[in-house]
Amino acid sequence: MKNADKYTRQYFEAPPTSMNWTKKSYIDKAPQWCSVDLRDGNQALIIPMSLGEKLEFFSELVRIGFKEIEIGFPAASETEYDFCRTLIEQNMIPDDVTIQVLTQSREHIIEKTFEALRGCKNAIVHLYNSTSVAQREQVFRKSKKEIIDIAVTGAKLCKEYREKYEGNFRFEYSPESFTGTEPEFALEICNAVLDVWQPTADDKVIINLPVTVQLSMPHVYANQVEYMCENLKYRENVIVSLHPHNDRGCAVADTEMGLLAGADRVEGTLFGNGERTGNVDIIVLAMNMYSQGIDPMLDFSDIPSISELYTRVTRMSIYERQPYSGKLVFAAFSGSHQDAIAKGMKWRSEGHTEHWTVPYLPLDPEDVGREYSADVIRINSQSGKGGIGYILETRFGYDLPKKMRESVGYLVKNISDHKHKELLPDEVYAIFKANYVDITSPLSINEVHYVQRGGIEATVSLEFNGRKASATDTGNGRLDAVSNAIRSYTGVDYSINTYTEHALEVGSASKAVSYVEIIGGGKSFWGTGIDNDIITSSIKALVSAVNNMIRG
Repeated sequence: MKNADKYTRQYFEAPPTSMNWTKKSYIDKAPQWCSVDLRDGNQALIIPMSLGEKLEFFSELVRIGFKEIEIGFPAASETEYDFCRTLIEQNMIPDDVTIQVLTQSREHIIEKTFEALRGCKNAIVHLYNSTSVAQREQVFRKSKKEIIDIAVTGAKLCKEYREKYEGNFRFEYSPESFTGTEPEFALEICNAVLDVWQPTADDKVIINLPVTVQLSMPHVYANQVEYMCENLKYRENVIVSLHPHNDRGCAVADTEMGLLAGADRVEGTLFGNGERTGNVDIIVLAMNMYSQGIDPMLDFSDIPSISELYTRVTRMSIYERQPYSGKLVFAAFSGSHQDAIAKGMKWRSEGHTEHWTVPYLPLDPEDVGREYSADVIRINSQSGKGGIGYILETRFGYDLPKKMRESVGYLVKNISDHKHKELLPDEVYAIFKANYVDITSPLSINEVHYVQRGGIEATVSLEFNGRKASATDTGNGRLDAVSNAIRSYTGVDYSINTYTEHALEVGSASKAVSYVEIIGGGKSFWGTGIDNDIITSSIKALVSAVNNMIRG
């Protein structure tokens, strides 16, 4: 591409740290979570949520298990202010949930913010000002000292106004655009704010380190976070928080590495909604932990219902391949993938269930409210016999013989290829039924009588090519005798190669399903029969196979 030389690295490497985070391979406990869907997420919507929609979303966040929820910027607009007041006045905030509100470091905004919180039991007042080189030089045109003065003044005002209002009000400070700020300066301004607030064990302060714009690879951010964690004053009484955006597509990696580097808390949104490329997706973070055996302390066991609410109130869509949430994330179209998943599920059904290890599925779809048959095995021209057989078995009860799965698989794949579309499970079943089950043309059998004469003698009442007739022959069993009678009358030359059967349903009223393979002219033909009587179902399967052979 042209003009690459117009860009340069805008981030600053952190001074040397212990780099202990590089020695860790996983996150061993859930962080403190804070949803910013109703503030950061809402401000990024084309059409911001209405009051009613925000109330509904808030209730869902509470249900999921968030204990800290940033609800907005009360001084920014009447809607934001009214939302805060509605939550408080209608007593919608559970005692164990803390709402968080954002404020700039300006007295009239801070005053309006505390007015909005009147009567609130638990709240976090989130103070911020921009600290990056670009913001200092281009937007504010202020020195480092002047930027520190803005933060310190705001911190003092927050402390003063807290004394005027009843309630458990905690403080949070963000050096906004942290990733474009010299780490030493970020540390200096945060420590200056901490000196004003004087955090204690009973009054901890949150220092939030936002990836306001993603400027570096994730390990650079992790080093910056570790530098702050190792050098902040009052560290034992400071909660270090992360707030990554996704400009470089690394928000999840930034967050996970930041947690390894010593952070305690994460701010993010459901499905990653937010300015530009969005915030970090808390669902992905939580489910990444869950899939490694760590309880994220959030309930995402019904992602479809959460998705429905989210898309309805935000008017945003969820990408089909979005991890854990997208409609296709558990879908396997490839034949080899389908076969491995089907065999993995059979492995589990055989009792190997201590841990989830199914190939290609890092997570059990049922744990997030999805269904195997509807969401995992999807049928198109790339599918294989394993996936198609899995659909027929799990959805409709047909446990096809291995060789028959190949025959059915090729037929279904060819139809999908010809129609250039995915086939739904009911369509797969319809194809199977139309081409293999109880086929009665050009040959049909109406009645059979058996006599024991050394072997078995069968007298068959049949109809072939529109003509009714009777045929008698013997065999070493009932099916063999009927098969010999069919061959002798029709002149169709074949031999029975495979016969299997099983109950189609569980219970005393169960029907029997039989599968018969015949070989004729060097080719294999299959048929399936269903009946309350096992002998009758086997004859129907044989007749179906013969008809498939006759019809070519």
